[in-house]
Order: sequence, then structure tokens, then C-alpha cells
Amino acid sequence: MLEFKLPEIGEGVVEGEIVRWHKQPGDFVQANEALVEVMTDKATIEVPSPISATLQQILAQVGDICAVEQVIAILGNGAAQVAAPPAAAAPSVSASAPATNEPVLATPAARALARESGIDLRSLPQDERGRITKGDVLRARDAAPSELSPRTAPANLPPPRAPAASPAAAPAASPAASPVAARAQAPAKPAAKPVATVAGDEEIPFRGMRRKIAEGMVRSYTTAVHYTYVEQINVTRLVRLRADAKAAAAEQGVSLTFLPFIVKAVVHALKKFPIVNAELDEAGGRIIVKKRYNIGVAAATDQGLMVPVVHGADRMSILDIGREIARLGEAARTGACTREELTGGTFTVSSLGQIGGVLATPIINFPEVGIIGVHAIRKVPIVDERDNIVIGHLMNLSVSLDHRVVDGFEGANFLQEVRRFLEDPNLLLLAGI
Repeated sequence: MLEFKLPEIGEGVVEGEIVRWHKQPGDFVQANEALVEVMTDKATIEVPSPISATLQQILAQVGDICAVEQVIAILGNGAAQVAAPPAAAAPSVSASAPATNEPVLATPAARALARESGIDLRSLPQDERGRITKGDVLRARDAAPSELSPRTAPANLPPPRAPAASPAAAPAASPAASPVAARAQAPAKPAAKPVATVAGDEEIPFRGMRRKIAEGMVRSYTTAVHYTYVEQINVTRLVRLRADAKAAAAEQGVSLTFLPFIVKAVVHALKKFPIVNAELDEAGGRIIVKKRYNIGVAAATDQGLMVPVVHGADRMSILDIGREIARLGEAARTGACTREELTGGTFTVSSLGQIGGVLATPIINFPEVGIIGVHAIRKVPIVDERDNIVIGHLMNLSVSLDHRVVDGFEGANFLQEVRRFLEDPNLLLLAGI
């Protein structure tokens, strides 16, 4: 029999959530045939079987968070038999470890460090989500012996291989996302308690894409120092240009929206204010200013909000961008986006289309440092250059930025540059589109 381990499925990916098993115990699977569907913080990926074999046993159920290299199934030849995993799959636990079998929720990095340091995870306090992170283990390891719990003793604890011991929440904490020094000063919060329900309540499993979105939002909002700047834009000329160009675009198979013009204006503004097209590397003590312009375009799907990326937007025409946005949006809605199409963004545009509202404060798509919110275009009376009241079109744009990297002055000027290109779209022509 063969232990089927969760493989490395992307750079920097340390764990994944089991979304769906394509086979059940007793089923035969061909080599390179999809066996299991796994969701990471990057994308949802089908993992194939490395050999032709019978699926003997599933060790990780749908909804379980599994570490890379964790055994998630047993494959074997011949007739199906639900057999126990080989004895080598579970190292023995030291006699000094507590006898309880209560599962411990911890990130893969926390488990690895605990094993190396001889620390019993069950002796450590949990955070507000009932889990233990690498920072908790670091504090326990660095504490004086007298400060350690009496239950803390060297133990050869097994890695998280069974579903009950799977990590239950977010990816391993990094120095940038969760500074140890900052958390050391905060008292540990009690584990979250289950919420009581009453008859008639509907329960929706909090897993899959919804849980990944939540983890990403929490990481962004608790790491980046958000601030939002808003500007009202007179897009009367842009509305006229788009109306004139719609027929010509349709002849080339493009349903022209305002979004390609906004993406192009954002690219030109990023070139003038490159600090907005950056990433903060706290661990390395540096700010990385990107010289590529990969614009994420948020798309609403049945699974939740996804952000496919228009790579190389600076090298595309308005029609090319429109065509690519339409293709990526359809792929997102049908779940067909590849990992490459969902990663590598340097800045994000979020638009609610016709229901864009008056104002919103979008949350940064971490680790980027900026995101722009696009709101509804409304026909309103405005005052022109000659102080005449005329009918025109106004739209609000809001940009959320990470104040650790982008100062208010730079952020405001960035949005003013976007405004300049949208209020006079002829500038896009002069800039080479």
C-alpha cells in the first residue's frame, strides 16, 4: 500500500482544505486521474493520483485543513479493503505526554516547531479562534523553565496526519502578518464558543471559499494600516467615448464596459506613483516596488469574491483588457481559473457595476498596498467651466491604501492622476492607450 500525501501545490503554500474527493474507498483510480480537490489560499486545485491503484482509505474528510506532506489517503492494489494505515504512519508518543486524545488546533509551522522544541501543544494557551500559532510556541520555548506549564515536557508528538488533528483555521503565520513581539503583549483570548441555534435557523458550513475569503480579510485588516481617500470624478467625456466605441468594440467581439478604461488609467497612475504598486517585506526590512503591472479585478461568484489577475495590463490595449476581463470573469464564475490567473497581482480594482453605490472602503488585497473601489455613474446637474448648469455624469472612486507604505499625500496624488485620465480620456490616446 502507498501513503498518499498532500503534495506541494504552490510556492509558499503550507496547507490546503479538502474540498471534494473524486473517488471513494473501493474505487479504482488511474495514474494522473484527479483524486482529490484541494483549496489553498491561492486557488482550488485537482490533485491527481501518482499511480493506478484502488483507493483503500480516506484519512482527511471534506472540510479538513491538511498540511503539505500530511497523509490524506491510502492507496493499494487489488480488491478494496478499508485497512488501517501502516504502523510507520504514526510515530509513538512519549510516555511523558498527556494521555488525553483531545484534538489540538495548530498551524503546521506551530506543530513543526513544537516537535523540534519538545513542547506539548496541549499545554499552551489558545487564541480567540481556539488554535495555537507559531508565535505561541516561540514564547513557550523562550520562556524560563519555571514559567513553563508542568505538563510541558519533551515529547515526540506525531505530525498532523489524522483529520481530528488537522489545523482548523488560517495558513501558517509569517512575521509580516503576525509579529511575535506584538502578540506577546496581548493576553490570550478564550476559545470561541459554539453559537446556539433555534428552530428555523439555517446553518451554512463555514468552509471552502468562504473560509478562505474570511482568512484573507482578517489577515489584511489586522496587518495593513488601512486608510481611504475618496474623489468625485466627472466622467461625462468618458461616457460619451465609451458610447461611441461600443459598436466598434462589438465588431471585435468585446462588450465594452468602463472597467478597461479604469484599469488603464490606474496603470498610468501607478507608473507615476510607483510606491502604490509595492509590497512590504517586514521580515526582510524592505519595500519591494513592482515594475510589473498585474491588475486584479474582483469578481463576484456563487462561491464568493474572487480576484483574477490581468497580467501585463500595461502592454494591453483597451479592447485587449476588456476581452481579458470578460474571459477571467467567466472563468471565475465557473470555477475554471488556474492558479496563475489568481496570483501575482500588484494592485486591485473592485467594482460593483451598476449597483456600485455612493461610497465604500474596500479592504486591501494583501500583500498588495492598494485597492481602488469603483462606484456607480450617475447623471446629475453639474456646473461647467463657464458656470453653467448642465447635465453630466459623476462617479466616486475610493482608494484604500496601506499607511505603512503609502503616505496620505502620495495616495491622494495617485487618485488625482487616475481622475485626470478618466475626466479627459483623450490623455489615454496621447499616452498610447
